[in-house]
Amino acid sequence: MNNQTQLNPEIIKKLQHVAEKSNWRITQLPNGFFQTEHRDIDSEDVWYDVTRRETLSGAEAAIDGSIEHYNKKLEATKGPKVVKTFE
Repeated sequence: MNNQTQLNPEIIKKLQHVAEKSNWRITQLPNGFFQTEHRDIDSEDVWYDVTRRETLSGAEAAIDGSIEHYNKKLEATKGPKVVKTFE
């Protein structure tokens, strides 16, 4: 396995963390935009901003897209998957 993600349990732990929607929130900025943020893995009081969107629904869609992205990365850590075999 060449992929570092497959070998590093700390990275896998962080991917699992950001792949859970309960670790995300949306805040409204003074300019009216909505900011998506995810919680720090080691501190419940620390949040990291990720994206800004004009609408609340756009911000939630961005979170859902991020979660999908991180889940794909987690899936890749399991190595190649067989999609077809031949006899």
